[in-house]
Amino acid sequence: MSKLKQLAGETLLYGMGSMLPRVLNFFLVILHTKNMFSQEEYGEITKLYAWVGVINILYMFGMETAFFRFATKPGMNAKRIFNLAQTSVLLISVPLTIIFVVFANPIGTSLQISNPQFISWLALTMLIDAAVAIPFARLRLEKKALLFASAKIINVLVLIGLNYYFLKLDYNPAVGVGYVFIANLIANSIFVLFFIKTLLTWRPVWDKSISPHMLRYAYPVMITGVAGMINEMFSRSMLDWWLPENFYKGVTRKEAGGIFGACYKFSVFMNLGIQAFRYAAEPFFFSNAHDKNSPALFAKINQYFVITCCVVLLGVSMNIDILKHLIGNNFWGGLSIVPPLLLAYLFLGIYYNMSVWFKLTDQTHWGTIITLIGAAITIAGNIILIPILGFMGSALAAVLCYFTMMAFVI
Repeated sequence: MSKLKQLAGETLLYGMGSMLPRVLNFFLVILHTKNMFSQEEYGEITKLYAWVGVINILYMFGMETAFFRFATKPGMNAKRIFNLAQTSVLLISVPLTIIFVVFANPIGTSLQISNPQFISWLALTMLIDAAVAIPFARLRLEKKALLFASAKIINVLVLIGLNYYFLKLDYNPAVGVGYVFIANLIANSIFVLFFIKTLLTWRPVWDKSISPHMLRYAYPVMITGVAGMINEMFSRSMLDWWLPENFYKGVTRKEAGGIFGACYKFSVFMNLGIQAFRYAAEPFFFSNAHDKNSPALFAKINQYFVITCCVVLLGVSMNIDILKHLIGNNFWGGLSIVPPLLLAYLFLGIYYNMSVWFKLTDQTHWGTIITLIGAAITIAGNIILIPILGFMGSALAAVLCYFTMMAFVI
């Protein structure tokens, strides 16, 4: 029971570091959607951050999970594993950033972005995220949840302050939605200052006997992450491709993407609870994997997790008529997607908990296979259901995807 209390306490702290910032970040939705950006402009923000979510996985290359796995192995030097993981991440993320910056114009044109410079700003933001990912992972492994939470909360407070300053006090219509990306880049730079000592003491290193093993362990995790992010972000990015013109009277496809993206934000209440739990549970599972009582312990954890998520699902769904006032009334048309999305994330959370076995047994390829199946269901579901059901078709595709993934591991 003491281990359950320990995990609950750490989850609470990580909740402060992930849920509280995201809940605060929800105020940005209010700022962006109430008399600031049009539905089409908000659709551009939604689409770009959908792509960022996918590409971020490539930047990280699954090395966070590899760091946990190898740093907790008997006889391994955690500090050396940290240096190896950090080296691998930067070897991947720096060249990718250079490519995105150099080819920002053609990439922006192909994505139909109003200002290709947005691509460069987002690429630099992703580079910073990658540079601090392993330092954040080390905080989790060392159970320094309070430091983790402090950094995340400071980041989002700066982000909210910058958004308010740019959009309300120093707004230039020529920059428009670009202020959102500039604010994100500046706010994430705070992480560099937070980890400055760690980053300055890090030394590039490559171990012929360990580094290849870490990469082999990590790349299926990366593929799993990309497929998983496709499951989460595909509909938000591609809704304006599959939705027939005039499906919703007086609403263009790009405007529909903005409405969908704003309403999708309400699933944050479930998604962030799952994220906070994962921050605490992933190092916890690796650290307790060799305990003979771990199967019973993990089962009890999953039971409490499901109960908590069901409470969140009911609480948000029953109060959606109150919560809807957090966004502009011209975005209310997509609120029907919220309950099914909450259910989809419940299935995803169960999948995360039950799939820990293939990470602990170095069989990460199973995660890749299952998630690729999920990605295929997501793509097919969106293509088939969006022309018939619109927003709801995309939400139901997510439910079907995550239910199938869950079914494979239970």
